[in-house]
Amino acid sequence: MNIPRFVMSALMFATAAVRAQEAPPAAIADAFHPPAELVGDVGSYRSPLTFADGRVARTPAEWSERRREILDDWRGRIGSRPLIENPGFETLGEERVGNYVRRKVRVEVAFDRTTPGYLLVPDGSGPRPAMLVVFYEPETAVGLGDKPHRDFARRLAERGFVCLSIGFDPRVLKPSEWEPPMQPLAYLAHVASNALTAMRALPEVDPDRVGVMGHSYGGKWAMFAACLDERFACGVWSDPGIVFDEPRRDVNYWEPWYLGWEPGRTRKPGLITPENPRTGAYARMIADGRDLHELQALMPPRPFLVSGGAEDRAERWRPLNRIREVADLLDAPPGIALTGRPAHEPTDEALGQIEAFVEYALRAGSGPGR
Repeated sequence: MNIPRFVMSALMFATAAVRAQEAPPAAIADAFHPPAELVGDVGSYRSPLTFADGRVARTPAEWSERRREILDDWRGRIGSRPLIENPGFETLGEERVGNYVRRKVRVEVAFDRTTPGYLLVPDGSGPRPAMLVVFYEPETAVGLGDKPHRDFARRLAERGFVCLSIGFDPRVLKPSEWEPPMQPLAYLAHVASNALTAMRALPEVDPDRVGVMGHSYGGKWAMFAACLDERFACGVWSDPGIVFDEPRRDVNYWEPWYLGWEPGRTRKPGLITPENPRTGAYARMIADGRDLHELQALMPPRPFLVSGGAEDRAERWRPLNRIREVADLLDAPPGIALTGRPAHEPTDEALGQIEAFVEYALRAGSGPGR
């Protein structure tokens, strides 16, 4: 999505001006600050404010230029595709569930496919804030699966948010059939953006207050979607692994169904070893010293929550402190949050934190242009 630089700057300042009137709720206020021992600790992560030629962005206008450089670089590395102008959206049936209606839908989400999903519409009138929830399949998020702590869409619908749940298994995607080539995570970001376009056209949805969230693989998907499309008003990423971390088996961006696809070459799934080396865009990023905090730097002043577990513990504040540099330059209100839990699976406490964050991020009208 190409937005002129002066328009992007105006959107950023309008967003910050609205949210400056709000403060995070007490339930998650501590999540917006690193622990004392990590304050100012950026580890070895390079500042996203530094241009490729060594210059440093010191004003919002210079950051807008640097932001475009990051976006163009990442899209050049992982691929992109023009969005569908008016994605198809078909309702196949509906039923009442408590205080909302659950509709079975089919959505045109990419240049080569449609996908089934569920749209949850709470009772009441007027456009509502909304959330796109992504995972392997759409049933889990609406409470029809066997994972009670992953029913994000159902819980948010009960709190008054319109939710669209969609799913894809990235392991069945076939990048070799796409022209121009795209890494699977780029394709999934494209899917999410088209779903967002369809959601923004619904009369039940406030188009400026739509976020995107997911857990684990869905967290990776939601992170790429939110960072690459500034129309998403916020992001919630549940323990996806927010930086490249090769000793962690589940932080597996190197796999061919994420960023490691390479035409004519495959690798055995699993950890990187001399016998099983990096491939695809991932290999080139590592060679060039790239990491995911560059991508996350595209978020401010839009808020995001990392609902951390086994893969995203407190030390992830080191890259997030770099993102705070961007937020500080833009004079943005609190918008970068990290919570923790013992394991990968969400807990009741984590779900409460997510719900409190979404209330803060979307109820306050934090979408671009508001």
